[in-house]
This record gives sequence, C-alpha cells and structure tokens, in this order.
Amino acid sequence: MVKMATTKPNKITLRSYQVGFGDCFLMTFHYKKFDRHILIDFGSTGIPKTSESKKKGADKLMTRVAKDIHKQCGGKLHAIVATHRHADHISGFATDGKGAPGTIIADCDPDVVVQPWTEHPRANPVTGKVSSPNGNKSLAFGMALRDMHAISGAVLHEVNLRGKALLGPKLHGELSFLGQDNIKNRSAVQNLMDMGRGKNKQGKKKKAVYAHFGSSSGLATVLPGVKVTVLGPPTLDQTKTIKKMAKTDEDEFWHFQAVAGQFVTKPQAQLFKNAQTFEPSRKPPSTRWFINRMQSIRGEQLLSIMRALDSVMNNTSLILLFEVNGKKLLFPGDAQIENWSYALQQEKVQKLLEDVDLYKVGHHGSLNATPKSLWKLFKKRSTKKSADRLQSIVSTMAGKHGAAPKTEVPRKPLVETLLKESNYFTTQELRGVNNIRKDFEIEF
Repeated sequence: MVKMATTKPNKITLRSYQVGFGDCFLMTFHYKKFDRHILIDFGSTGIPKTSESKKKGADKLMTRVAKDIHKQCGGKLHAIVATHRHADHISGFATDGKGAPGTIIADCDPDVVVQPWTEHPRANPVTGKVSSPNGNKSLAFGMALRDMHAISGAVLHEVNLRGKALLGPKLHGELSFLGQDNIKNRSAVQNLMDMGRGKNKQGKKKKAVYAHFGSSSGLATVLPGVKVTVLGPPTLDQTKTIKKMAKTDEDEFWHFQAVAGQFVTKPQAQLFKNAQTFEPSRKPPSTRWFINRMQSIRGEQLLSIMRALDSVMNNTSLILLFEVNGKKLLFPGDAQIENWSYALQQEKVQKLLEDVDLYKVGHHGSLNATPKSLWKLFKKRSTKKSADRLQSIVSTMAGKHGAAPKTEVPRKPLVETLLKESNYFTTQELRGVNNIRKDFEIEF
C-alpha cells in the first residue's frame, strides 16, 4: 500500500489543447508507481478558420480533443476542475448527441469535481435553506447569476432577429459571441454535477467541491504530496467586489433582469397597433437616418449589457495555485481584477505568488485579467532567458472577443510584455487538424 503522506510526484506533464477560443488543460502528476490526471476546463466558443478545421468540421474538434484526453489519461481522470460556467470553459462537457465529448469525459470516471462556490446547487425551493457558508446572500447572488443566462438568451434572440444588416457585422459578431458564451449550457452543467455524485467504478464515493478563497480544493485526496491553494473567488462575506459590475446601479440593474425577457425577446411588438408599418427594406425616406441611428444605439445598449454580465461571470472564476517539490503553477481561469483584488490585498498571498514558475494567462490574454500588481509580483519574470525563467501559457484566438478600441483579445501590450519577460506560448501556434496540443514537461 502506498504511503500517501510521504509520496510526491517526480514530474508533471501539462498538456495545453488547441480548442480555439477556450481553455482545456490536462495535468498529469507522475509518481514513482502511479500517475494522477487532472483536467482543468474543457470548452470552446470558436475554432480557427483554417482549411484543416473546415474539412473536419468545428463540431468534431471537441470530440477529437476528448478522445485524446481519454487516451492520455488511460481512461481515468482523478479530478476535473471547471473554473466557471462560461461556455468557453465548460461547453465540452455537454453530453447531447451520439459520441458527445462530455460522454467521453464522463467515461473517464473522475473522483473529484471542483467548481466555484457560485455553482453550488444550494437552493431548496421548499425550505429556502442553503448549504454554503454565505447563507441567503449567496442564494440571492446565485439566483442573479442564473437570471443572467435568461438575459443572454434574450439578447441573442434579438441579435439573430436584427441580423448583420441592421447591427453591422462587427457589432453583430461580438454580441453573438457574448450571448453564446453566457447562455447556460444545461447539458454541460448537469454532466458536471452528475460526475461529482455517486460512486466511481471501484465503488468509492465521488466528491463534489464548491470552493472559495481559503477553502479546501478537495484535491488533496487524489494528489498526494501536492499543495493546492484556492485564491479565488472570494465569498460575498469576504468581499462584494465580485459583483462590482452590478453595484453601480444595483436596484435598476436587477430590476431590469426580472423583466428583460419581456422586452428584448419581442423586438417586433407594436406600440401603436393602428399605425402604418413598413418592411426594413422599404423604410420611408424621411425616417431612414433616424431608424438607422436607433438601430445603432440599440446595438450598443445590448453590447453594454452583455459586457457587464460577462465581467460578473468572470469574477466567479476559480483561482488555483499548485505547489509541488518547489515548483508553483498558477491557474486563474478567467478571473478579472474584481476577483483578484481580495487575494492580492493579503500579504501572505503576495509572498506566495512571488516565485510562481508557470502562469496560465487569465481570460485568454484580456485587458483586465492579468493585473499589473500581480505581474509585478512574479520574481521569475525576466528579459533574459534562463533555466528558471517564468513560463506563461495562454489559450486564445485573435479576432473573437473585444470589438471596442484597445479591448482586443489577446491584448497587444500584454502579449508584448509576456513575450519580453517570460517563456511565452500561445495555442495560436498550433495549426493543422492533427496538431491539437502542446506538452510541457516540468521536472524536479
């Protein structure tokens, strides 16, 4: 019998998968007599438009990745980490359809499924009791997050009705992306819940963990000799910054949530039933400028709403720090500054992050997911190449997110800094239908 308390890995293999705009990482911790496999996120909202991807079809990519994950882990995952509910992080867990990628992953029989506290199925519709440390405040916030999916669906419906002709291709593209990313993927969410219930194939009870800053990650039982620290998200008792986007005008914002579907899902409703109407292609000449201007304003309003919802969802992302044999690997999901701020205020956290060896770049290299205060903490960043220089890894795809000036993803000034001060890798380097992952070996 292996003495778990004294057993430590002698090597880590990190596999970064090409899933386009999304995240998918498979970590294998190699021990002397066994391996342990941890999957961190599995989602995508778009793949590179190459001839290879078109030939195979976008719908096939996640299935091919799932099959490779199954092969690399020998059909056994010891844990799954879903950092947050955005589609570009969990859509691959969907099980609808024959040979669905989520079914392949579920067959890997994970022992532990880790998600942020905001995903806890805490609400009892009869008693109103909750099973989280935050009580009714958490219940209210969780319900608000669920309402956001209804808004996203309503916005997407209106975007589809208006089309590119009325909104313009650029605005239509970003609204479509944000709408799809924020819609609750029921199949994927249900599969994640199911994988954390019952017993595994060996008859041992599975474990579902809903983590927050300072809580247990639940990974100690499957990763002997590895310390995993949860640095985010904070709970509402710890800080309210994670709902900052809604706080600017909280009463009006949440009131709008409750009635949003009544308005945005019925764009063709007539206020004046007896008035003469015109088809979009036959606008009265005297009103064409006005109508076009109103369409533009409406599109910008919808985009403002979707960006606010997108930011709040990112602020619920898990932030995990893995420590083993003197090496530190930081995985912050899509955590933005409001999520990070609570952890970075703690002096002990600042000290903990100084000697990070590998940084998974937050939110695909976006504007506000790598705070400068965080980057400056990393002492292993350097303009000179060396054996212990910081390794940075980003899973991203240009041109998919960020339509406004200076909001492109990945953000150019950030990428330039990553290239200058770390050993930088982006999944955009992976091209071709068979080139779906990059492996990194971390030896001790």
